[in-house]
Amino acid sequence: METTAFKKIYTKITQITKATCTLQASGIGYDEMAEVNGRLAQVVKINGNNVTLQIFSGTEGIPTNAEVTFLGRPPVLKVSEDLAGRFFNAYGQPIDGGPEVEGEEREIGGPSVNPVRRLQPSELIPTGIAGIDLNNTLVTGQKIPFFADPDQPFNQVMAMVALRAKADKIILGGMGLTNDDYLYYKNVFDNAGALDRIISFVNTTENPPVERLLVPDMALTAAEYFAYDKKETVLVLLTDMTLYADALSIVSNRMDQIPSKDSMPGSLYSDLAKIYEKAVQFPEGGSITIIAVTTLSSGDITHAIPDNTGYITEGQLFLRRDTDIGKVIIDPFRSLSRLKQLVIGKQTRADHPQVMNAAVRLYADAANAKTKLENGFDLTAYDERTMRFAREYSKELLAIDVNIDTTQMLDTAWGLFGRHFSKAEVGIKQEFVDLYWTEKE
Repeated sequence: METTAFKKIYTKITQITKATCTLQASGIGYDEMAEVNGRLAQVVKINGNNVTLQIFSGTEGIPTNAEVTFLGRPPVLKVSEDLAGRFFNAYGQPIDGGPEVEGEEREIGGPSVNPVRRLQPSELIPTGIAGIDLNNTLVTGQKIPFFADPDQPFNQVMAMVALRAKADKIILGGMGLTNDDYLYYKNVFDNAGALDRIISFVNTTENPPVERLLVPDMALTAAEYFAYDKKETVLVLLTDMTLYADALSIVSNRMDQIPSKDSMPGSLYSDLAKIYEKAVQFPEGGSITIIAVTTLSSGDITHAIPDNTGYITEGQLFLRRDTDIGKVIIDPFRSLSRLKQLVIGKQTRADHPQVMNAAVRLYADAANAKTKLENGFDLTAYDERTMRFAREYSKELLAIDVNIDTTQMLDTAWGLFGRHFSKAEVGIKQEFVDLYWTEKE
């Protein structure tokens, strides 16, 4: 071992696996960064003087006498206003051809905010997507996943949310994006003239999968700077958390840890919670809201990744293709925002809770009518009307391409009620019926 400029250099590796190497070293900290033969690595295990490093780009071609230099610090991100409008890789280095960011270095992956220092989330975050704002309203400081099959347009939905959401900063953490997805986000943000409030950290399929593990921490370190230091409303979009969890399992399997359910590491719950628990509403103003995509394997929500996610987050948004209208909708039956009651009818119009409940109940009646039809039973006139209502409700309110504000959403729903039902069938309080009922067109 020799020392140069406070950096220790070691040249004796005792064990090499596909993703890690182990050596004897002292005075090393967890999560510390290192270089092994010029490749970036991070400390993942310390047992006495035995230190195990995870090498992001893999260990192929690394000899046992490779130079290992410990950098004396965990990964850092330089934070300043200059982050806005930029694209970075998993290490926080620019990938958009722009200059390096100057700013204060912050360690990534620190602890989440003490619950005592949090406010109960209470501010509405409108997204302009009716399937969210009407039925599953989001609140600042909330954490919520999109559950979607891999072939669904979840990246388009995330881009739409980024452009429409009323937030000071939007931070995208892209994990395992295809090059096309990356360019799609870049073009959408560029063309919308919204780049000045969007910051992106991207790991593409061409980068080593293990690098994905840095992306959420990079995104959330930037989010904490803008939310806490600058008192801004920050929305963090993470896609795809299933690919993040796959990278976790790659590392744990190569370290010969015994996997738990669905070949995921036993630490999956705490690994995911560490990310989601960064969602917060600060008392002094400023908030971090997290929306994350979790892709499902053939719709299976019992898989360890969505299953653990459901315990940590405050609801879920479920994407489904509606074959009746040929569009992707936010499924009202399987979606849930556990915090919506904090804002609906308070920061939105007073009739919002009643309209939401009536529409979903009538939509459920339509689902029952459809089942009757499929099983060869006769339909009543009411059944026929509910099915016509359901098609229009899907097309005009649940489809992900609907972009209107909450007042328009409520007015649209009232229009649908008046077109298909009597006041008694809708079952909304008389005071709201008197104010908003519109007769059949």
